This record gives sequence, C-alpha cells and structure tokens, in this order.
Amino acid sequence: MRKHFDRLGEQGWGRPDSDAGHRVSREVHRRFLRRFVPRGARVLEIGAGADRFTTELAARGCRVVVTDPSSARLAAHERRVRATPAERSVLRREVLDATDVSRYADGEFDAVLAYGGLLSTVPACAIGVLRELLRIVAPDGIVLASVVSLLGSWRHHPPGIDGRAETGERRYRWSDVVALVDEAGGELVDGSASNWASAGDPGPLAHVAADRERWRRFLEHEIAACAEPGARDGGTYILFAARRR
Repeated sequence: MRKHFDRLGEQGWGRPDSDAGHRVSREVHRRFLRRFVPRGARVLEIGAGADRFTTELAARGCRVVVTDPSSARLAAHERRVRATPAERSVLRREVLDATDVSRYADGEFDAVLAYGGLLSTVPACAIGVLRELLRIVAPDGIVLASVVSLLGSWRHHPPGIDGRAETGERRYRWSDVVALVDEAGGELVDGSASNWASAGDPGPLAHVAADRERWRRFLEHEIAACAEPGARDGGTYILFAARRR
C-alpha cells in the first residue's frame, strides 16, 4: 500500500475538484467535519494525502498531527501547506500505517479524521483498527471516517458488481457500518452518503454549477438528502461519526 501511494504522489483520493461531482463530495465531507470536530481540537488526520482536509481543520483552530502511509505524499503535503497559514496548525507529520496506532496514548486526541476509505482497505482487521481509533480519542471525542459504499459503487460504476475492487478492498452497506461500529465497541452518532443526486449524470450538474445561486440551493438539498437514512447507501462513500461506548 505504501509503495502504491508513493507512486501516486500528490494524486489519489484527494483529487482536485475537477468536476461538479467531486465538488459535491468534498463539500459533504467538509460539512460533516464541521459538525463534529470542535474548534481548537487536537486532531489525528489519517491518510492526509497532499492536503485533503488539513486546511479545513486549521481554519477551525485545530492542532493537527498529519499522517499518511506514504512519505512521498507527506512531502507533497508539506510543499502544499507550509507556505499557507494552515502550517501553523500542523504539530508534526508522521508516516503511519493506520493498522498500528500503538504509539498514541489512550484519549490523546479530541478527534480522529479517517476519510478516504481507510477501513475499506483493511478488510481483515477493520474492527480492530476502528477499536484502536476509538481508544485514542478522549471519552467525549469523535472518530470521523468514510468507507467505500457497496450499493453506491454499483450505482455509480455499474460494471463493478462483485462488491470488491481489484485491490481487495471491502465495500460496505450502511447496515455493515452499524455492525462494524458496534463490534468495535463504539456508539454510532450519525452518518451520511458522500453524494446522492450528484452521483448520476454529470451533464445537468455542470449546468447547475455554472450558476452560483442554483449551485448553493442544490448543495443545501443534496447535503440534506445525503443525511437521510434511506439515502446513506446511495453515494460512492458512506461517512460516519462514532464515539466510545
């Protein structure tokens, strides 16, 4: 996995907002973060890439330990962030295999941010990984994570009907997320799809995005729809917030 991300460098899951669909997904992730990460929190950001959400956390006054499995991506992160005000919020950068967070103490962080489908990439030990992430947040802290959606992936990429990517990643239903959090000893706080209507034909969405007011209204409706229990299986990712039980 580390070699794979080293090759990707500044590319990968945290792609630029190259089209309206990606912009929607990023905004859903961003607003979910704002709901659950307190201002001034001490945050462990897992799989930060070249700057997925460090800048957003910095804007909230958070103190961030930035991690990634790839040293190349951490170097890209430093190049991108160090010349911005967000750099003042970075406590340190560390290469981290998220299947082993034993270096961190119980309750060391107010929040852990594990966006990007981390738990989908470790299908054999996802319960143990989430249990450890819950261990390193404070008793009233929060783990924010996303997993690749099984049904949403079918919807967005119809040929992918076997529920498993070539890399062996696990794709989840919302009911699987509920079970995962419970088995890891956590309490599920809330969830959301990463996209809903925007996971369809990109043509009409591009026209909406060209009009600022229409785009603003669309985002409000889209984000509300993503949070509906019946829609959580319909996006390419499932987001969830969990805390210690």
